[in-house]
Amino acid sequence: MSPENAENPVGPQNPARRGRAEAARGPGKPGNPVVLPLIAPMLATPGALPPAAQDPRWAYETKQDGQRAVVYLPGDGSLLLRARSGEDITAAYPELRPLGGALGGTPAVLDGEVLALDEQGRASFQLLQSRMGLAHAPGKAARMAATVPVHLIVFDVMHLAGRSLLRVPYAERRALLEALALEGPYWSTPGALVGHGGEALEATRAHGLEGLVCKRLDSLYEPGVRSRAWIKIRNMRAVDVLIGGWLPGKGRLTGLPGAVLVGQRDRAGGLRYVGGVGTGWSEDERTELAALLRGLTSDVCPFDPVPAVADARWVLPRLVGEVRFSTRTRAGMLRQPSWLRLRTDLTPEESAADLPDPPPSS
Repeated sequence: MSPENAENPVGPQNPARRGRAEAARGPGKPGNPVVLPLIAPMLATPGALPPAAQDPRWAYETKQDGQRAVVYLPGDGSLLLRARSGEDITAAYPELRPLGGALGGTPAVLDGEVLALDEQGRASFQLLQSRMGLAHAPGKAARMAATVPVHLIVFDVMHLAGRSLLRVPYAERRALLEALALEGPYWSTPGALVGHGGEALEATRAHGLEGLVCKRLDSLYEPGVRSRAWIKIRNMRAVDVLIGGWLPGKGRLTGLPGAVLVGQRDRAGGLRYVGGVGTGWSEDERTELAALLRGLTSDVCPFDPVPAVADARWVLPRLVGEVRFSTRTRAGMLRQPSWLRLRTDLTPEESAADLPDPPPSS
């Protein structure tokens, strides 16, 4: 899908799609709606640092553990937040509403991530989960905002003052974004470092941060595409996986999954088995997972090729999980995998449950 086709203008003249994006009112022209385009966020591909010879051609941003959000600022003081799925999540984060007036009458579409910070100032997805899913419970969202406030980091601009920036290189978009000076009580624009990728990655490790996102300076904005022009590196060696089966537990785990069988997509789109995960759950999490797995029972193994796992129960691969592991075997299997969390915020299509690409060649 080309950027031109991915950027879909919608508004009052297209009522069938009004629920997917909203028209903006131009400054001083309440009768003249300025239509903001619906833009799917560009996604990064898991990988490694670019080769040293290419280092000056890349920018490096800290990878954060939050909820991706596209921010629509119509220029009339209002704000619209959409998740990767396109869902309107504005009401879940009422403390971000003042951002609607941060650019005055200039309409814009921004790319960012909503974070919840722990006592050390680091992003905590566990904390954020208490805020997610409250878009239809504004009263509870307002109460939670007082105890678990969120912070929005803005790292790209895709549309500004009526002009599409999808075909503008990252370096130029970044300069335009920084010129907007979006700094406020609940939002900010973190810096990006050009070159020095090795030092940037080491700094994220030293500060206990999730990782690094490497962005090619000449990269265009590709809506909805998991692009190799953006590379994400996780310090935790954590990956998204799809659950394709499970093994019955024994003893005190009778009736519950003793382990889940997980896979990742190969380049052809098939699901490749990468291992079994049997540790890392609390009792409540294991019980919740058991109920979800029962509803996805299948007679067909989703993995290709079929793994030689005795007593396996197969399920439709609709659940996304995140697991931690030590390293991979040459065959791509995860060593010492441990369960981190169920990603109820992601569909399989939205997940990064892909086998890693080899490092870029020089």
